[in-house]
Order: sequence, then structure tokens, then C-alpha cells
Amino acid sequence: MRLILILLFLLIFFIISIPLFIIEFIIGKFNRRAQVASSQKIVVAAFHIVLFIAGVKKTVIGKENIPTNEPILYIANHRSYFDIPLSYVCLPTLTGFMAKKEIKKIPFLRTWMVLLQCLFLDRDDIRQGMKTILQAIEQIKAGYSIFISPEGTRSQGKEMLPFKEGSFKVAEKTGCAIVPVAISNTDEIYENHSPWVRPAKVVIEFGKPIYPKQLDKDQRRHLGSYVQSIIKEMLDKNASLVQS
Repeated sequence: MRLILILLFLLIFFIISIPLFIIEFIIGKFNRRAQVASSQKIVVAAFHIVLFIAGVKKTVIGKENIPTNEPILYIANHRSYFDIPLSYVCLPTLTGFMAKKEIKKIPFLRTWMVLLQCLFLDRDDIRQGMKTILQAIEQIKAGYSIFISPEGTRSQGKEMLPFKEGSFKVAEKTGCAIVPVAISNTDEIYENHSPWVRPAKVVIEFGKPIYPKQLDKDQRRHLGSYVQSIIKEMLDKNASLVQS
């Protein structure tokens, strides 16, 4: 029943999106940043409704760790399709997600993602992948945060997949802060009993910002594994919070 309600809401939202796209296009003609802010508010509101219908009870930890006066590279683990709605409703900065290129084929969703400064990564083409990383660097320089899941895909077991070091070039080249994000139990909403959506307790924790230039040489050399170890510590700490 929850899945049907979510799909019905998304259908209505996409229908409503048609006039909203026109409004956002007009806003963008005068002020691109205002367009991004407006689009993000709309999408966040929609995600709140999706999470409510799904019966998600979220605990947010460490939001005060996020610098709000500078662009951020958010680095998160990835377990569920619900990671993005959960994360997005918690972010205080204008943020675009890095998503796989296949999502670009989905009508309406693609348009919202473009409005939100999201980027589309070709995981099978190294050259195109580097171009996307360069785009992310430019977006950080323009003042927009970027949210990346460096595992590259959803992890299926209890352990995270190795983090791809290329994702961290964004922070290395710009000097922006990296905020580690630990997301717990979102796979219990859908993936663990697909195709059904069920209520679940989830936790999202934002770690303290990491500035690559302030790390020692060895930590900078293995930045991906260093950040991943911090996320793992948060996941282990929060495991008890999602138990029924």
C-alpha cells in the first residue's frame, strides 16, 4: 500500500512539475542561484512527503558540524534508493548530487536534477568520468555543494564497498571541506523486502568537516580510506539506534 501511495504521489508531483518548470525557467533567466534555491525547496518538500508516506522515522546527528557559509563535498555510504531523499531533506546548503548517467534518461526527474545542479557520471568511461569530476570542481568554485557516494553503487552486504579515490579530487583541487555522512538502515525501507515499502528507523549522521590541506601526508595520500574509516566508526556507533 505504501509503495502504491508513493508512486501515486510521484505521478501527481510530476504532473504539477510542468507549470513549476516554467516558473523555475523564468527565475533562472534573472538569477540562476535563486532558481537552484527555489528548486531545492520544492524537491525537499516532495521528499518530506515521500518519507512520511514510507513511514520513515529519522534521527539526525551532527547537523551542526556542517559549515553553512561555504560549499561542501559531502561523502556518504550508499545502501538504498532512499538515501537521497533522506539526505536531501537534511542539507542546509545548496547541493547537487552526483548520480549515475542512467538516471538522466528518466523524464521529469532529469529536469529537476539539472535544475538542482546535479551531475551525471558515466561509470564505464574513465575519460567522461574525469570530465564530470572537473564539472564538480567548477560547481564547488561557483559556491554549490556536491554530494557523492564514492562506493559507486549501492552496497548489498553489511560492509561498505571500497571508496573510489577519484571522488576526492573535488576537495583536493578546491580545498573545500569534506563532510563524512553515515546513513544507517535505509535498506530496511525497501531493498531488504522489495517490492514492498515498510516503515523503518533510520539514522543519518554528519561528521566534523575535514580539510585536506590540514591532514598529514599519509592521510592525504589515502584520503578515501581515511574518510571511509570515519564513516564506518559512525555506522558502528549508530547501529543500536535502529534496532526495534
